[in-house]
Amino acid sequence: MDAADFDGTSGFTSNWDMVVFRIRHPPPQRPRAKYLNVIDALVSAKGYAVSRMGDVLSITDHRPWPLPAGNWSMTQHWNDLLFAHWPVPAAEIAYLMPPGLQVDTFDGWAWVGVVPFWMDRIRLRGLPSVPGASRFPELNLRTYVRSQSTRVPGVYFFSLDAANPVAVTIARLRFHLPYYWARMHAQEKQDGLIHYSSQRLFARQPVEFKAQYRGLGRFASGSVSVIGQEGKDSKIRVFPGNGLAPRTPRQSLRSTPGSIEHFLTERYCLFTSYGRGRAQQQLLIGNIHHAPWPLEEAEGEIERNDLPAAHGIILPDQPPLLHYARELAVYVWDLEPVLATQ
Repeated sequence: MDAADFDGTSGFTSNWDMVVFRIRHPPPQRPRAKYLNVIDALVSAKGYAVSRMGDVLSITDHRPWPLPAGNWSMTQHWNDLLFAHWPVPAAEIAYLMPPGLQVDTFDGWAWVGVVPFWMDRIRLRGLPSVPGASRFPELNLRTYVRSQSTRVPGVYFFSLDAANPVAVTIARLRFHLPYYWARMHAQEKQDGLIHYSSQRLFARQPVEFKAQYRGLGRFASGSVSVIGQEGKDSKIRVFPGNGLAPRTPRQSLRSTPGSIEHFLTERYCLFTSYGRGRAQQQLLIGNIHHAPWPLEEAEGEIERNDLPAAHGIILPDQPPLLHYARELAVYVWDLEPVLATQ
């Protein structure tokens, strides 16, 4: 089955009709096989990002520290990612951090990201794929942090919504991450726009997200201009350059150290915590590995975004900074405790 044409309910009974994920035929101007050929050529010539799992572990020169010594525990493949980021005063994020973490800043600001995408080729090491649980959409709310004891930079997740309850359960039990089951839908139209929606299930209050977005095939420059804005709580339209300009041939390059793109995306671990009560929490680190992000400029329209407010975050009344990545292969290691002596 093609990764761009499937139903997330496949293999389940009718009770699973809430879990809906359809990615229909990709537009003819960017077939996936052609894209993989372009990426392979970049790897050969420049050492840039790859999407095939077997190639990823051989590309390590971009990492801030060596690959972990132990075996990886999981592989994933991330597709059609939108990075939507807002600057927020660091003090407004710091009080939400567990003990042992401090907010990492760029230009004096903390950055909060909302990242919708879909994943496939999910496999736990040594185990076969779980039928129906190997591809589904995911949506995360995140910020950027450092360990107070080691100064290692990473990602901290306030929430992760996913359309598959099996994956949600495994992630909560094994990785101690704040996953939530959601009714989700993602579909790519003929114009290349990804239409994405998410509605968290069994939530005390509505937590919904709805957007449409696409990559523009140009390397991200970090600048955006606003075509129109109706307020952060309703609809935000953000387009780089002069709006819906003609699309150029796809081109993506690795971000430069010191740039906002590098700060927001080139991070090779996540932090979470586990334990009852704030005083009893153990800070944990999970290493990840992937090739450098193949970022592009992006355009999009966010119609609804309840995630930040649901987790005590107030976004500024301004458009987000947008980036897009077509696909990325990822390796994940098991969690380890963060020790003061590390």
